[in-house]
Amino acid sequence: MISRHPALKLLSLALALILAGCMVGPDYRRPAMTVPLEFKQAKGWTRAAPQDRAGKGEWWAVYRDPTLSGLLSQVRISNQNVAQYEALYRQARALTAASRANLYPTVSGTAGTTRSGTRATTSNTHEAQVSASWELDLWGKLRRTVEENQASAQASAAELANITLSAQSELAQDYFQLRVMDEQITLYQESVEAYQRYLTVIENKYRAGSESRGTLAQAQTQLESARASSLDLQWQRAQLEHAIAVLIGLSPAQFSLPAARLAATLPAIPVELPSRLLERRPDIAYAERNVAAANAAIGVAQAAYYPDLTLSASGGFESSALHNLISMPNRVWSLGPELSGTLLDFGATKASVEQARAAYDASVASYRQAVLSGFEEVENYLVELSTLQEETAAAQRAAESAQESARVTLNQYRAGMIDYLDVASTQNTSLSQQQNLLSLRSTQWAASVQLIVALGGGWHYDGQ
Repeated sequence: MISRHPALKLLSLALALILAGCMVGPDYRRPAMTVPLEFKQAKGWTRAAPQDRAGKGEWWAVYRDPTLSGLLSQVRISNQNVAQYEALYRQARALTAASRANLYPTVSGTAGTTRSGTRATTSNTHEAQVSASWELDLWGKLRRTVEENQASAQASAAELANITLSAQSELAQDYFQLRVMDEQITLYQESVEAYQRYLTVIENKYRAGSESRGTLAQAQTQLESARASSLDLQWQRAQLEHAIAVLIGLSPAQFSLPAARLAATLPAIPVELPSRLLERRPDIAYAERNVAAANAAIGVAQAAYYPDLTLSASGGFESSALHNLISMPNRVWSLGPELSGTLLDFGATKASVEQARAAYDASVASYRQAVLSGFEEVENYLVELSTLQEETAAAQRAAESAQESARVTLNQYRAGMIDYLDVASTQNTSLSQQQNLLSLRSTQWAASVQLIVALGGGWHYDGQ
């Protein structure tokens, strides 16, 4: 026989709705994007199969530079910005766990003794009770909240990956710039030594009366100019070293990087299919997970149209005497459902739903913009690297020609065929061409890092 008790009937209806899986709000679908099948600037570049077996996060291994690898491996551990976002990610995961716990009943217990009375009498009351309450998720509000918080936690994970990749990229670029600067400083130091030798010869000739005051001044100018340029690079290198120290979580006083030649290998960057770009770039994953969170928030807002049903029950013992508290005559209990909802809010719930929908539309636009910006960055670095390859080759030939010209004019000066002013001019041109070549190489190294980062680096979305 079916009970006619109103509470049991309401409970049966609630359980039937839960089992039916009633959930208000739209189910999430990733926003559609029209993407090209290939990169416009990828001519001459090869496509690569997804490197699923490669070590995740160790994208810098392609440069084959042990010093760089050692520095970059410290970013994830010691960088303070990374540590901040790692803590925020743990906070987001805890929020998800808390919202998931709301799907289940809450049980609590109390035990206490109360002494009360009037002027004439006093009495003691002892009690021990256990109570439980359960908000039934009739309309999916709690489940949508879990969806929202879970998507937000995934967005936080992607943001952590993006911050880590950004710090690693900055460090790699600083490192390559510093190493190229070491070569520039070496070049200036060698030039200073050579110019000092030339100045000594000219001073001897000037004292002997075979060289003019103008030639001596020109040689002195050439020497001091090279020396000043070398000193200018010294403080720039120091600042790069300080930046690297901070990126690995150290104060500048705790870190130094001895000068050395750049021993890394410039990789031939493979270009993967655009669909892989969406999976590997953490900033795009961050934007997409925000869309999912905003979609779930619509369901949370719509659930406010419907009443909440909470089941509560309590049971225990209450007595004026402590020695026989736990006995059947002292048993107390309560059981009952509570239905609560908004009867009139003058459009506040409707406004909340509209706000949630608008936030969703904004997140979709942000996601699509992130995808477009991603493709733009890849195209930009592809064309930059392609052009730099040819430009560097041309600069190499120009530097070699300038060096040969400087060597020939110096021999002609020694033979008394030309003035030293011609020698100084060709030497300055040679030094300028060599410095220009090194600057182009620095840009080339930086662009290679930027392209790897634009393709997502070594980030791997694991769905946590």
